Amino acid sequence: MTARSGPGPDPVGAATAHLADRLGGLEPRLALVLGSGLGGLADRIGGSVRIACSEIPGWPVPSVEGHAGLVVGGRLEGVPVLALGGRAHLYEGHSPARVVLPVRVAARLGAEILFVTNAAGSLHHRWVPGELMLIADHLNLMGANPLVGPPRAAESRWTDMAGCYDAGLRRAVREAARCEGLPLREGVYAGLRGPSYETPAEITMLSRLGADAVGMSTVPEVLTARALGVRCVGVSCLTNHAAGISAAPLRHEEALEAGRRAAERFQRLVVAGVRRMAATELDGCGNSEEAIG
Repeated sequence: MTARSGPGPDPVGAATAHLADRLGGLEPRLALVLGSGLGGLADRIGGSVRIACSEIPGWPVPSVEGHAGLVVGGRLEGVPVLALGGRAHLYEGHSPARVVLPVRVAARLGAEILFVTNAAGSLHHRWVPGELMLIADHLNLMGANPLVGPPRAAESRWTDMAGCYDAGLRRAVREAARCEGLPLREGVYAGLRGPSYETPAEITMLSRLGADAVGMSTVPEVLTARALGVRCVGVSCLTNHAAGISAAPLRHEEALEAGRRAAERFQRLVVAGVRRMAATELDGCGNSEEAIG
């Protein structure tokens, strides 16, 4: 008789233990995913511990230009945060489970909020590169879902995705934008697998489906966070017009450059958003008038 094999290795547990040891007692309340070209925000985190992704057991190491490959723990506006300075993508060949491992680890470490950022293409002529868009909802057109397979501990099997981008957190970001004098669009993000950009016909289809922006990330992370009961909010930096919206050819380098030009405003919005969340959405992280701004 062949002996039944025991449970396999737990990559989430191994990565969680490694980070917990390196973070020296920091218990993050908020996890922040930094998208293409936005890694500079990690420099705003006080008392930070910086850990290379390659040092963390089982952690996906990003290979795309614009993703720093660092995990940074510390405090932002008084909030204990874990900043994921570089994400892995499905188009790099990673499995859905590997792409979302950082989210599962952040939740085990105590994160109650996931703040995702990304670079995206605009589906509107009037929404120009450099503008910021608060994500109201998404379309999962990636052909993959990280929740497929045997149910995991602490994750809901049948996850309700209505209101997956939390109304209270979105309100906090809107208020932050108003206080900072930053224009902020709001719309639906379409997530596709990539790595090729979309055709003009596909962009027409996405527009008819209700999308306002398109990108190649974010959706798997939000699906996983919601299954874990983590509240989500997201902001896209519109770095280019999608195919057919503009006659200009699409190049990753130009999208990165547009992201760099918008980085200062994007960082202001994220920092102000976290400040507002500390005042209104996170118990014990700040309720002073100064925090409310």
